[in-house]
Order: sequence, then C-alpha cells, then structure tokens
Amino acid sequence: MRLNHKTIIVTGSTTGIGKAIARYCLKEGAQVLIHGLEADLAEQTQQELDLGKNRTATLIQDLADSDAAKKIIQATLDAFGKIDALVNNAAIVGTGNIQDTDEEKFDRYMSINARAPFFLIKALLPHLEKTKGNIVNIGSVNAYCGEPELLPYSMAKGALQTMTRNLGDTLHRENGVRVNQINPGWILTENEKQRKQDQGMDENWPADLPAIFAPSKRIFDADEIASAAVYFLSDEAGPVSGSVLDIEQYPLIGRNLAKC
Repeated sequence: MRLNHKTIIVTGSTTGIGKAIARYCLKEGAQVLIHGLEADLAEQTQQELDLGKNRTATLIQDLADSDAAKKIIQATLDAFGKIDALVNNAAIVGTGNIQDTDEEKFDRYMSINARAPFFLIKALLPHLEKTKGNIVNIGSVNAYCGEPELLPYSMAKGALQTMTRNLGDTLHRENGVRVNQINPGWILTENEKQRKQDQGMDENWPADLPAIFAPSKRIFDADEIASAAVYFLSDEAGPVSGSVLDIEQYPLIGRNLAKC
C-alpha cells in the first residue's frame, strides 16, 4: 500500500473531492483526519469510509477561526500521534464579480481559500519536518484567470497557487517538506450537481454538456482527482515539489475557442 501507516489530514473531507481523497488514502493504508463543518456529515463519512477499522478521526471546525490550526493539529495527534501529510482541500465555491463582491464576501473567500491553508501549513511545519512529510493543495484551473462570475474565488485560488510554487521550493530545501498542487477543472461532485440545478439547469444537465466544456462527453468525477492526490502524497513522487498539476480535458491556456 502506497500510504501505509501514514497519517494524513484532509480538510473539507465530508463531501466531494475531499471525501474521495480521504477514501483513497484509507484504501492505500493511511490514517485520516476527516474535517468539515457539519457533525452529521462527518459522522456519516466516518461510518462509510472507516468500516470499523478505527483509522479515522473527525473534527468539526471553521477554518476561519483563529485557533483552527491548533485544534486540527491536536485532534490528529490525539488520535494518531503523528502527522505525515496535509491536503488543503476545504474551500468556498461561489459566484462573484467586481460589482457584487463587497468587502465581507471578498475577505471570506480569501480567508478560507488562501489564508487558512497558509497558516495551517505554518502551524504544521514542525510536525511535517519530523516525518519528512508533504502537502497537497487543491486549487482550480480558475487560478489562471477565472470566469467573469468567479472573480473572488479565482483570485483566492491564484494566491494559493503562488504559495504552492513558493513553498514548494523553500520548504523542500530548508525543511525537507514537499509542497504540490492539483488544479481540477470541472468536477461532478454532489454539491456541483445541486449548484447547477439551483442556477436553473435541468436535473440531468451532466448528460448534455457542450463539447466546449467536455470534449469527452462528460466531466471529471472526484475519484479521478483523488487518485492524483495519492501520487503526490506517496513516496512514489520522490523529490517532486512545487509542481502544479492541471487536471483538465483541454489546454486551458492557448486554447483556440474559435475551433471548439
């Protein structure tokens, strides 16, 4: 097993990509701290994924709280005694443009999507240094520019990507801790399916996607992101650090839209 005996924190792991990453980590032999905002979802996720093997712990915690990092670290150490890796997956996803984004909305996006990962890494660094561990940040292809109605979300993901590039060099050289990032494209999670319905799309919208968005006639599922995360988390990645992997169906930058 590629993650045997490793202890991994996965933020935002009660649904979607985070849940899929937690599942794959457990399949590969890891112990996982499941983190989220809803106690009922955390309990359901633990029951579904752990299967009575006692290789998970849960924590309900808003990452915007000043003591969030301390609580996450303590919960993981109490349960497993060490920390080998962190997956910064938790994020706020939603719409916003320059006209309707006020200071409160802007600060919330930056707080959860960029600030929280930064300070969680900072707090975890002594523990990851001991285990020669690593970090995987879950970003977005929107980090490069973003859609018109995803401005604050895209800005925050852009900040996360810059942090990954910077720390991927600094922490690897100075602390022996690798830092990498996955930028997913459009992912069919349960939340995304409901979000699009709330925006007026038909219940069966995933089956009728324009080729411009889905040349393969479908969009990604969360497991396809999780499998990539396991590579970065495992020793198979060797010295890979500071890498950003775009998981998308087409070249986002330089794509000829006129021919799509």
